[in-house]
Amino acid sequence: MIMKTVIKPAKSTSWSMRFADFKEITKVRLAVSVVFSSLAGYLLGADEISFVSLLLLAFGGYCMVGASNAYNQIIEKDLDALMKRTMNRPIPSGRMSVNQGMTIAVVLTVLGVVSLYFLNPKTAMFGAISIFLYTSVYTPLKTMTPLSVFVGAFPGAIPFMLGWVAASNEFGIEPGTLFMIQFFWQFPHFWALAWMLDDDYKKGGFKMLPTGKKDKGTALQIIMYTIWMMVISVVPVLGITGRLQLSIPAAVIIFIMGGVMLFFAFRLYEKRDNVSARKLMLASVTYITFMQVVYVLDKYIPALF
Repeated sequence: MIMKTVIKPAKSTSWSMRFADFKEITKVRLAVSVVFSSLAGYLLGADEISFVSLLLLAFGGYCMVGASNAYNQIIEKDLDALMKRTMNRPIPSGRMSVNQGMTIAVVLTVLGVVSLYFLNPKTAMFGAISIFLYTSVYTPLKTMTPLSVFVGAFPGAIPFMLGWVAASNEFGIEPGTLFMIQFFWQFPHFWALAWMLDDDYKKGGFKMLPTGKKDKGTALQIIMYTIWMMVISVVPVLGITGRLQLSIPAAVIIFIMGGVMLFFAFRLYEKRDNVSARKLMLASVTYITFMQVVYVLDKYIPALF
């Protein structure tokens, strides 16, 4: 009886630790935010909502993001061990072997591609392109040039667009616009994060800030990309983006939310400190979430706006 009492909690702890490592290597919070963007894009592109399609998109999307993150952590395991932020990840900490990580990455890749293929081949193709760009282009460039952020913005912008393609099996001006919104958003979001983590990134040899420094040049670029994001986010109000429409009240709300981000971008330009960068980063997360919510509500409950 005593032995059973001791062994069961040990097994339970072991499985909980493995699950925690799985969440860590797939970056569960990032993956969930990507799935949210994909589902928002699906709702915008769908004439009729299929819950089976939503489940396939959510599952496939998580698998694709999780696979990308797993490959990334395998490639960067030695660099991750040098940085305080990442040294406790499963592989550099020794809790997970490279082979185990690769198994997770490959299985998630297969499951993700197959799941998205059931929606339509275009969705699976864009999902596969996202993994390739993130793993094979963005990841190795991070130690070579700050332009890696520009390259990484392409796979990062795919999810919002991916949902529309999943719903419509078409790629045109509508998913292209969704792509551009999330593309421009990533620069102020990521550079604010990179500003906060600059010292740690330098330990790993990563070159993430556009000027290489936490200076006015970097802050100015953040401001410029924020302005572009604000503009492209309300372009659908002009009626030039096909089936992707936006009412005037919804456009005003989204533009004001973008203005809040722009305010924090100017604060970062003025103060150039980590506190201002953190506020901008949090504002950017709030913006992308509520912007997508406003788009969806504007389509399905136009009376709200």
